[in-house]
Amino acid sequence: MKRIRLLLMLLLTLHIVACKQTKSSEQAFALTRDTLQVEAPFGTYTIQSPNFENAPRFPITDFGAEPADKKKNTEAIAAAIDSAHAVAGGTVVIPKGEWLTGKIHFKSNVNLHLEEGATLLFSENPQDYLPAVLSTWEGMECYNYSPLIYAYECENIAITGKGKLKAKMDTWEVWFARPSGHMQNLKRLYEMASKDIPVEERQMVNDSANFRPQFIQFNRSKHILLEGIAIENSPFWVIHPYLSSDVIIRDVNVFAHGHNNDGVDPEMSQNVLIENCVFDQGDDAIAVKAGRNQDAWRLNTPVKNIVIRDCSVKNGHQLLAIGSELSGGVENVYMGNCEVAPDAKLNHLLFIKTNERRGGYVKHIYMEDIKAGRIDKGILGIETDVLYQWRDLVPTYERRLTQIEQVNMTNIKAANVDFISRILGEEEAPVNTITLRNVSADTIRTESEIHQHVNGFTNTQ
Repeated sequence: MKRIRLLLMLLLTLHIVACKQTKSSEQAFALTRDTLQVEAPFGTYTIQSPNFENAPRFPITDFGAEPADKKKNTEAIAAAIDSAHAVAGGTVVIPKGEWLTGKIHFKSNVNLHLEEGATLLFSENPQDYLPAVLSTWEGMECYNYSPLIYAYECENIAITGKGKLKAKMDTWEVWFARPSGHMQNLKRLYEMASKDIPVEERQMVNDSANFRPQFIQFNRSKHILLEGIAIENSPFWVIHPYLSSDVIIRDVNVFAHGHNNDGVDPEMSQNVLIENCVFDQGDDAIAVKAGRNQDAWRLNTPVKNIVIRDCSVKNGHQLLAIGSELSGGVENVYMGNCEVAPDAKLNHLLFIKTNERRGGYVKHIYMEDIKAGRIDKGILGIETDVLYQWRDLVPTYERRLTQIEQVNMTNIKAANVDFISRILGEEEAPVNTITLRNVSADTIRTESEIHQHVNGFTNTQ
């Protein structure tokens, strides 16, 4: 009998050890990162992105997802993300079909993978994006509705596959109109930011603010990959890397023609590569930003090392915009070999915009090898008094001018433009060192060059 008890204890011990070893092996997945050297006229930098090739897979159907059931799908995606995160690296799989969902919040070491034929359809109900999270509105930090897809302080995250992310627009289209309550809340947020009111007190979810959330926001995150997916419609900015680093956006197709529907807004982020993407936008295709006024001066983080190459743009306000939120500083931005559709609706190919409230700086900007058709305004625009609705809505609490210098454009051709360059600098802070080489248009409707307060401008053919 004693031997039997000993044998049973031995078998139990072996079983416990085996279970621990199995659990340990599940948690021991070694997520690796790929390293990419990115070359640009301003120098070379390195991006590290996560590699989920051999990561365990977590289909959302294993967690109770059903195509038309928003509640079950939202919970299933969250549970799958938890499971992938728990093993230190996993792929959450969205199978073929349309899956209605609410918000998605990332955790580190997770890849959200959409199989071909899969669509994640995001709810139009603002209540599905509560509780409020730390986010931004046009360069000012606040607590707002969660972005539809949100990552906060995450690393090693990805959205991949040949599927689609799509936003239902019923509510957001109504909010595009910016009713009076919205403008009053904008004013309130501006004044809180200008007076350094703690961000925790800037609660912007109420019955009249109607601050639309971004579609995808990577907030204070790093080692990020977006690859292969399509995105359709958006409440606000579409892809928003904010205070993030090591970001690759590759082979992504964006179609969003609503109000403020920029394609990608890298803001106060570093080491970003955007390549082989298609943009069809209701606002700027690419808008490089660095925060607004006192908030950006507090955060003191420039946007730096941004490369956009081999992209196709079908529509947008600007091909490449810089600003007007640029108070943290903008440096080392390159766009090259991008195709503009002959009938694209564009205001400028490159537009740098700021005003007397921004401060910050812009330097080392490069654009080359671009061909376009008719442009509503011109090839290069630089304006230093762009305030839109803010001019009369709120006062200038602190005046800081923006230093703009070292802008280079090479091998740029358009069919029909108002002007080649319009540069409107400030007498106290002239724009410096603008170099155009082989930049031309078949037809110029007004004047080739419209300049004030510019030093060191050259245009050679």
